[in-house]
Amino acid sequence: MRKIYAAMLVIAAASTLPFFFACNNETKTTEPEAAMKPNEDSIKRVERGAYLAMHVTGCIDCHSQHDWTKYSGPMVPGTEGKGGEKYDQKLVGVPGVVYARNITPDPETGIGSWSDAEIIRALTQGISKNGDTLFPLMPYAHFNQMAKEDILSIVAYLHTLKPIKNEVPKRQLMLPMMSLAYPPNLKSSIDSNVIPPVSNQVAYGAYMTNAAACLDCHTPMIKGQFDFAHAFSGGLTFQAETFTVTSANLTPDSATGLGSWNEERFLNKFVPYRKEEAYNHVAGKQNTIMPLTFYAGMTDDDLKSIYAFLKTLPPTKHAVEKYPK
Repeated sequence: MRKIYAAMLVIAAASTLPFFFACNNETKTTEPEAAMKPNEDSIKRVERGAYLAMHVTGCIDCHSQHDWTKYSGPMVPGTEGKGGEKYDQKLVGVPGVVYARNITPDPETGIGSWSDAEIIRALTQGISKNGDTLFPLMPYAHFNQMAKEDILSIVAYLHTLKPIKNEVPKRQLMLPMMSLAYPPNLKSSIDSNVIPPVSNQVAYGAYMTNAAACLDCHTPMIKGQFDFAHAFSGGLTFQAETFTVTSANLTPDSATGLGSWNEERFLNKFVPYRKEEAYNHVAGKQNTIMPLTFYAGMTDDDLKSIYAFLKTLPPTKHAVEKYPK
């Protein structure tokens, strides 16, 4: 996956770096051309945004198309951000049906006509360009806790996506959005949010765990509401078309969670999926919706930080059957 977004960044950057040769074959750059060159800060911002959107926050995971005949449903190349993935009652407990929106810069069917401020509001407040409230399957409550610099980086990266014309069906909900608010105490401004220093492994791991919205899939629900008293203890069952899988207990309970896992074992849950041979096989009923092919692109240090944070959680004894019959 790293190769995919790295190539996209190179292409995007190259398109803004025209060059020509003078008659004496010496390379020369005029002042206007120099002004067109992206500065180092803007390149780093897009790189950071690509890393987050591709491998941490799930933007590209949720808003692209997947090949579910293969393990963990790797992304279909060329569909980055086009939307259209269907989420319903069976898969994720949605009271109705919602579809991942098109987040490519296409002006008609995507977010090409959105301002940066409108994109940021959608990401962190859950409010679309036209003022509609986004369904809380979109983890805007988590993004609301992220540093503004990281959100700006994601926005910068989204601008580099290939515009794809793809009209996504409208959602069909059985309940009014006002009864699905999540949560009601969002910050009105993310300006004060900061990225903890990497040297503080647990705090930084908590930040990255929040950005990856691990809580949402690994926390049981009661009558459609998260059971925060048992956060991260797993137990959510996802019923896809060809398989059914239940999320794992991520708390450090020694019998039913990660208590017996060391750092190396945790990394080995992700690292192998950096290579295609690890997921390029027909998974059948032993498949998973866990986006391992995306999360595998996280750096070892970031994965280690997440592990360090998870080890600080209160142990919750909750046995989970991964593939319920």
